[in-house]
Amino acid sequence: MSGSGAAPGPGSGSGSSPAACRFAHYFVLCGIDADSGLEPDELAGENFDQSPLRRTFKSKVLAHYPQNIEWNPFDQDAVNMLCMPKGLSFRTQTDSRDPQFHSFIITREDGSRTYGFVLTFYEEVTSKQICTAMQTLYQMHNAEHYNSVCASSSCSMDSLASSLDEGDTTSLLKLQRYNSYDISRDTLYVSKSICLITPLPFMQACKKFLVQLHKAVTSQQPPPLPLESYIHNILYEVPLPPPGRSLKFYGVYEPVICQRPGPSELPLSDYPLREAFELLGLENLVQVFTCVLLEMQILLYSQDYQRLMTVAEGITTLLFPFQWQHVYVPILPASLLHFLDAPVPYLMGLQSKEGTDRSKLELPQEANLCFVDIDNHFIELPEEFPQFPNKADFIQELVEVLLQFGIPPEGSVHCSESTTKLKNLVLKDLVNDRKNGNVSTTNMSMYELLKGNETIARLQALARRTGVTMEKMDLSASLGEKEKDLKLQCEEAELRDYQLNVQLREVFANRFTQMFADYEAFVIQSAQDMESWLTNREQMQNFDKASFLSDQPEPYLPFLSRFIETQMFATFIDNKIMSQWEEKDPLLRVFDSRIEKIRLYNVRAPTLRTSIYQKCSTLKEAAQSIEQRLMKMDHTAIHPHLLDMKIGQGKYEQGFFPKLQSDVLATGPTNNNRWVSRSATTQRRKDRLRQHSEQVGLDNDLREKYMQEARSLGKNLRQPKLSDLSPAVIAQTNWKFVEGLLKECRMKTKRMLVEKMGHEAVELGHGEANITGLEENTLIASLCDLLERIWSHGLQVKQGKSALWSHLIQFQDREEKQEHLAESPVALGPERRKSDSGVMLPTLRVSLIQDMRHIQNMSEIKTDVGRARAWIRLSLEKKLLSQHLKQLLSNQPLTRKLYKRYAFLRCEEEREQFLYHLLSLNAVDYFCFTSVFTTIMIPYRSVIIPIKKLSNAIITSNPWICVSGELGDTGVMQIPKNLLEMTFECQNLGKLTTVQIGHDNSGLLAKWLVDCVMVRNEITGHTYRFPCGRWLGKGIDDGSLERILIGELMVPAADEDLVKQCRTPPQQKSPTAARRLSITSLTGKATKPNAGQIQEGIGEAVNNIVKHFHKPEKERGSLTVLLCGENGLVAALEQVFHHGFKSARIFHKNVFIWDFIEKAVAYFETTDQILDNEDDVLIQKSSCKTFCHYVNAINTAPRNIGKDGKFQILVCLGTRDRLLSLWIPLLAECPAITRMYEESALLRDRMTVNSLIRILQTIQDFTIVLEGSLIKGVDV
Repeated sequence: MSGSGAAPGPGSGSGSSPAACRFAHYFVLCGIDADSGLEPDELAGENFDQSPLRRTFKSKVLAHYPQNIEWNPFDQDAVNMLCMPKGLSFRTQTDSRDPQFHSFIITREDGSRTYGFVLTFYEEVTSKQICTAMQTLYQMHNAEHYNSVCASSSCSMDSLASSLDEGDTTSLLKLQRYNSYDISRDTLYVSKSICLITPLPFMQACKKFLVQLHKAVTSQQPPPLPLESYIHNILYEVPLPPPGRSLKFYGVYEPVICQRPGPSELPLSDYPLREAFELLGLENLVQVFTCVLLEMQILLYSQDYQRLMTVAEGITTLLFPFQWQHVYVPILPASLLHFLDAPVPYLMGLQSKEGTDRSKLELPQEANLCFVDIDNHFIELPEEFPQFPNKADFIQELVEVLLQFGIPPEGSVHCSESTTKLKNLVLKDLVNDRKNGNVSTTNMSMYELLKGNETIARLQALARRTGVTMEKMDLSASLGEKEKDLKLQCEEAELRDYQLNVQLREVFANRFTQMFADYEAFVIQSAQDMESWLTNREQMQNFDKASFLSDQPEPYLPFLSRFIETQMFATFIDNKIMSQWEEKDPLLRVFDSRIEKIRLYNVRAPTLRTSIYQKCSTLKEAAQSIEQRLMKMDHTAIHPHLLDMKIGQGKYEQGFFPKLQSDVLATGPTNNNRWVSRSATTQRRKDRLRQHSEQVGLDNDLREKYMQEARSLGKNLRQPKLSDLSPAVIAQTNWKFVEGLLKECRMKTKRMLVEKMGHEAVELGHGEANITGLEENTLIASLCDLLERIWSHGLQVKQGKSALWSHLIQFQDREEKQEHLAESPVALGPERRKSDSGVMLPTLRVSLIQDMRHIQNMSEIKTDVGRARAWIRLSLEKKLLSQHLKQLLSNQPLTRKLYKRYAFLRCEEEREQFLYHLLSLNAVDYFCFTSVFTTIMIPYRSVIIPIKKLSNAIITSNPWICVSGELGDTGVMQIPKNLLEMTFECQNLGKLTTVQIGHDNSGLLAKWLVDCVMVRNEITGHTYRFPCGRWLGKGIDDGSLERILIGELMVPAADEDLVKQCRTPPQQKSPTAARRLSITSLTGKATKPNAGQIQEGIGEAVNNIVKHFHKPEKERGSLTVLLCGENGLVAALEQVFHHGFKSARIFHKNVFIWDFIEKAVAYFETTDQILDNEDDVLIQKSSCKTFCHYVNAINTAPRNIGKDGKFQILVCLGTRDRLLSLWIPLLAECPAITRMYEESALLRDRMTVNSLIRILQTIQDFTIVLEGSLIKGVDV
């Protein structure tokens, strides 16, 4: 709803046309066309079992004035369909015939809206022809009914009678009479509606005007002037109130007042929010509001059209400063039910037929549906639904506002009194019949109907004796006084409604102002001019989402990360960028001015986001400004006056709406100077804008086209074409959906790739990371939602809430049947991985059905929607999503059975492109299954690969293994002797990080040279390789009986060609055999790194640790790799300690760094180097002490770790406890260094040692938590 309704609509004709600022555009009359008679309305879902009075017949637009307005063309079909969504309905004198009010909205292609306000009432049918037709229909119906009754043994009337009061035959006859029509005895009435179509939603004013118009028709005295005068007046002589002003114009009997908010206030909304809150209750309303913000599919359901409008308009008005960008049809006519199939976000309202409950409603897709049953005060929410930030405080603040106005926060379910009275009567279905349209019964008809009932008569007599008056009996009481009081009360109630409206809206608006107070800082203004921006719109990133999210309080993230992906947020940011070049969007202007205000009032540091709840402080002012406008009128319109009409026309006949004289209503007065001047200024403004956009270099149409394209991502349809429902149009609409889905798929996969690739490029050192774990989760959730929407488009029959899962299940059933018939060939994965030793991991077969079984075995997932999402995550992680879906769709007979011809899944070319887009996701590694389902049991398989050429194939000792991951470890598991392969099941370990492997050194053959260990997750197929390349055994290598190995994720052979193009950086692995074999075996073989390379290595290792801590916590990856991996800190320090280490030949045995460390400890423990009693000496002394303590703790630990393993533990503990930088100088100055190191060694160079200390100090700011496997058993 734009706040600038006074400006001419798009494509307006002559600028000086006063119509641009008229209060109402059209007056419309709909009803029965006496010439064409009774036409059944096939589109409204004909039901021939119903009695003719209950069927729907076609209505027509009987008249509309003026004929047409150039810039708001009259859409006859749409107006007819929305004025009488259920077609014509008939009544007899025994039925209730109270007038009913409802409103509707028409959204045009460009998103602009027109509002309609309708009063439907009943008029006696005077056409003999129609009465006869109705009589004939009844005779046919009764004959059929009689035959079917005779055919069935018991008569339905009998059973009905017995269920009524026994012997109450009179009421039974009444009942038969009630549901029949006899031309000689009954009067037939038919519905007719009068409607105003306006540019702005002045609901209250239009309702009052129409009610007065109807009263003029039914009252005994003719109205003061012919009706034409009043209609002409509202069409041509009542202007729109200017922004910030109020206006008084005249109805038939009394003035009508309306007011419009000023330019800096919240835009106009005339639907009473009180009703929306009463209908849904506060908690439910906030939940539905959240669904709307996240652009889910929202379906409102109620018997009453006006309730549908009230809730839809109420919720969308609370979105300020955002606007709903998708299909918006608050009243969905019966003929458009196929629109519920739309695979896009929508907000629609559906009229429920009385007596049908929710379970009978066939909805094509429910995975992402929010179903709102307004009449029963009940909502169904989609799964995985994030809560609105600070929801509890927010609700509390709203409760306070509601209670001030005396409204219970839990809402109040009103049934109309008559409905409650009738609840227990069998007659309910017949009497209170709202099947055909919007007419509810009232007590009057009920009383009429039961007049003959003896029970009621007895009650009445009793009531009279006790002095109780029956309801509705005192109609003749003096009305004068009462009416006056009532009028005051009405005005009072209206004012309170306005005030409540504005206060509730202020609370909602304040939430967004607080949440997005700093949004401007994150808008990326990259384009120089509008043309280049519009042309590159799709490729550009307009908003720095990652920085924005990292700036938000943690509890807001689940909601915000999804919200900033929506179309409404994207459009909001687009409008912000566009405002550099054109007039600001009215909503944006108001929102920005509010943010300015906040900045003035609380001077908070813009970077500090706080989750402290800040209440709205502007409630009083907002309520006052409305009150002031209503108290003093700014403008009064011209009074209705006699028109130049032909004599004898405009005759008054009570109870009948007159045939209006069209020539006087076709055009307005010619000289209305005030308006011409005002519209001339709007024309001038338009000319200015036009020149401006011409300078920008785009003519308006082209610009509009660009704008539409730029904004139409995923929202090709705002509202279905109501007018033309030919199969061709429906097909075209579906085609738009198919194109939209494909485009959305392209955008989503591209976004997921770019984000992920960007992230990986950073790990390789190119640029900055810009995806958070949270953001990845949001993108994957929206991919799941897209797949659900694609799978529910064009479904033949709905089964279960998830269309995708139900398709998978049917596919599984068919495949399993065939498997029983013949052993199906297996799609083999890559070849078995061979290693030097010939031991290998068996191939994991690629099987869609197997992956489904994994999901079906997960007891944690309770719903089909959940299973489908888990399956998508698993397939994505295994890089099989595209392949699996291709296999699923390759069963064409099944696809044809499940889907209509127009469904997306049956459009060959689009389907191929869709699968191709999904295939592109294989280029990156996702852990979206492993990281989400953290508590499930997972089977793993491990293989130990020895180097057979150099070691015994058989060992006599008892080996063991312990696998650790980011989520936990397996504990020590014994490996069965001489079996190198084993499977085990344990709770999800997450990404695997380390393997500890060892043996107990028993028996004769106890030395073992292990090449590597392979571990595979049997569900996701992720295979990790843990390189070792060293001996385990006493008296060989460094005498280690256990080693800690660091894992790397293997790339499946099939992906290797893909990966060559876009390599995911591998995790660092455990240092290779070459580097870890003791320094002795290296001499002469490999080239040793020089001093410069070693120093660079240290800098790199420390730098990686610092970077690790600067990432958001959720994506840091493994610290173990950075400490102990191939280029980790331990390896870098080993290089430093190896540099200039004297050749082993001097000592005739292998020498390790640990030997030097032990010598240093021996020296520190024997000498007490007290020089002078200075501070630094004390520090040095305590460092010596801790150093000795740590080394001894490692040496006495109950683990059989070799000398290199001990050095690794020492470095890890020193890093954790911030002691490394204190230990290095001690070691550099201890006497043993001169014996064991060359003169040129790095450790003997004072400058190098000092720079090493400085580098190591940079890690001291971080809290380092070591993985349990690294320091198990070491007690310091």
